[in-house]
Amino acid sequence: MKKKLILFFVKLTVLAALLFMLFLGSVHLGLFGHVYTESELREFKNETASLVLAENGKLIGKFFADNRTNVSYDKLPEGLINALIATEDARYFEHEGVDSRSLLRVLVKSIILRQKGAGGGSTITQQLAKNMFGRKNYGPLSMPVNKTKEVILAYRLENIYSKEDILTLYLNTVPFGENVLGIEAAAHRYFNKGVARLNLQEAAVLIGMLKANTYYNPRLYPDHALSRRNVVLEQMEKYEYLSEHQTDSLQNLPLILDYANLDSEGPANYFLVQIRKESERILKDVNRNSDREYDLKKSGLIIETTLDYDLQLLALQAFKSHLGRMQARLNKQYSSGSDKALADRLVDKELKRLNLTAEADVKKKREMFSWKGFYIDSISIRDSIASNLKLLHAGFVVLDPRDGSVRSWIGGIDFRTQPYDQIFAQRQTASAFKPVLYAAALEQGAMPCQYLDNDQIVLEDYENWQPQNYDRSTGGKYSMAASLSKSMNIPTVNLFFQQDFEVLNTTWKGLGFTQELLNKPSTALGTTTASLYEMAIAYGTFANGGEAVEPVFIKAIRASDGTLLYQDPKIISRDRILKDSSVELLTAMLQKAVREGTGASLKSVYGVEMPLAGKTGTSQDYGDAWFLAYNPEMVVATRVGATYPVIHFNKGSNGSGSALALPLVAKTLQGVQKNRSLKRKYFKSFDTMTDENSFALNCNDYVDDSEFEKFFDDFFAKKSTTFEKASKKAKRKNKKSFFKRLFGKKEN
Repeated sequence: MKKKLILFFVKLTVLAALLFMLFLGSVHLGLFGHVYTESELREFKNETASLVLAENGKLIGKFFADNRTNVSYDKLPEGLINALIATEDARYFEHEGVDSRSLLRVLVKSIILRQKGAGGGSTITQQLAKNMFGRKNYGPLSMPVNKTKEVILAYRLENIYSKEDILTLYLNTVPFGENVLGIEAAAHRYFNKGVARLNLQEAAVLIGMLKANTYYNPRLYPDHALSRRNVVLEQMEKYEYLSEHQTDSLQNLPLILDYANLDSEGPANYFLVQIRKESERILKDVNRNSDREYDLKKSGLIIETTLDYDLQLLALQAFKSHLGRMQARLNKQYSSGSDKALADRLVDKELKRLNLTAEADVKKKREMFSWKGFYIDSISIRDSIASNLKLLHAGFVVLDPRDGSVRSWIGGIDFRTQPYDQIFAQRQTASAFKPVLYAAALEQGAMPCQYLDNDQIVLEDYENWQPQNYDRSTGGKYSMAASLSKSMNIPTVNLFFQQDFEVLNTTWKGLGFTQELLNKPSTALGTTTASLYEMAIAYGTFANGGEAVEPVFIKAIRASDGTLLYQDPKIISRDRILKDSSVELLTAMLQKAVREGTGASLKSVYGVEMPLAGKTGTSQDYGDAWFLAYNPEMVVATRVGATYPVIHFNKGSNGSGSALALPLVAKTLQGVQKNRSLKRKYFKSFDTMTDENSFALNCNDYVDDSEFEKFFDDFFAKKSTTFEKASKKAKRKNKKSFFKRLFGKKEN
């Protein structure tokens, strides 16, 4: 009986061994799915995120299918490697892919003794195999099949890669939660630095996350992460990577993060949208002429952009300090009285448009934007819409007028909640349009010292429209230079009457605008819409002497190995839009606007000493505020306004271009002045004017009507006229002025 029992167990053991061998063989032969060969493993390449760099090499964003950035072994700190080995695989340098001793321990403790805390028994190499290819579902055989595959792959990996290569592959593939793969991406996400710069306690936090990347996420669960970090440090002491004193010192340090989620909170997310579009366009040409297919989200490209990182940060700070203050003022204005009633009516209209009236007052917890930071509040859809309608939006862009390089690009107040790029929004240009009209006039022979009537105009054929100056003044005459610098409306309309509209229209289109320009007097005051993007390009033409500007976002694109795939071709010759002399005179007039006119607060209030020419703009009822300025090195442009122009400030001290838009530029340039390298880069003086053009600006800003002219005008002129009559009269006066100039008689 005893012999039979022994024989039974022998047969059972042999059968089990045969079944086990059969199982191993079937897995090895691929009956449970393909097992990668050594040659295939040699060719393994992680899909890698493409990196987007600012001009100074600073990382500003990524494009990825998997958020991963591969890093070489020499960039991995010794402390990080030691922490990994001590925590995950203490005998790593002793085994050949599978640690039999650990595996046996796990089998005994977990299967025979039923101990839950026995550990996984997988080596770093086995974990690498799992990270590389994942696990599949084979029903009840899932665990044994997947584990067997990982054992086979672990041995093969050890045959073809060095221990250092395996560690590098592992750290480049391991997940760290939040859609982050690899140690380099994790270092940037949680500590805002490359892996090479991690200190030991930071490395221990990241290695600690490998056990459970959500539970030990230092942003979500800092207490868990701190506790796990200290366990990692204890493991390092246990395996003699740290002394007891070092461990105690490090464990007493607080957990300090520098969390940087470039996906939603990066410094240039609106800019990245443009980079993605440009990169995809460029890669189509690259792939058409290449043996290799480059993928923006998988090929680990390095995209070098034109963005000035330091300038971008200064502009973002200006947004927060200025718009935060102005938003509080607008909220207060709309918190009571007729303004609140108007806002409430607009909210009701939006609810009907969105078909949300029935559920308008149901409260839910929602994430809300504020300049003090995001917050969670239990509010209704009605309250949410009301809050959003009152938000002040803004766009801000800086261009290099010489080659079109985009130096700063802020498309809105918050990309996550307000993704629409305000730089492309079409809004009424207001007085920011006037330099286009004055440029066209200069192209037709007008001169800065030509005087323009400031008498009241009433146009019968335009519903008795009466253009009004900002200060409601009338009478006398203003020079063209003063009319532009002081943004006088009545003289500007008179200048419009004097011009050939076709020349103005050609100038408008040549400067890059897309909207149709209408031949009606209100056009002179900026009723036509344009985007901030178009306005910046137009002012770029003023800044560079009259040549067309084409914005450039990308300097170069390189493959992951550094191979140059694309480089921005420097365009030497560009289309001329305006004459040199016209631009020189216009720039002098716009310098006068910054020095003495609507832009004077740049220096008087904010202390900006930078040489600049520029123009403010304030649309009807303060619906939008503009400010654009330039010198030979930069064009800086901004516009501020709510989603609908009907929501606006009710007085110029808050809503004018000089009060609402100009400070964004001023505060940015204050920072530029304090930064030596930026100051050297952007503080560029204008070229000295020719004697002829300098003389052309030598006149008084304003002259009174002579007594004879007053009598003549009062006796013969009607209180109202028509567009056609006003145009003919203005052109006659213009011709008279021309002959006076021709024969040397100066108007004074």
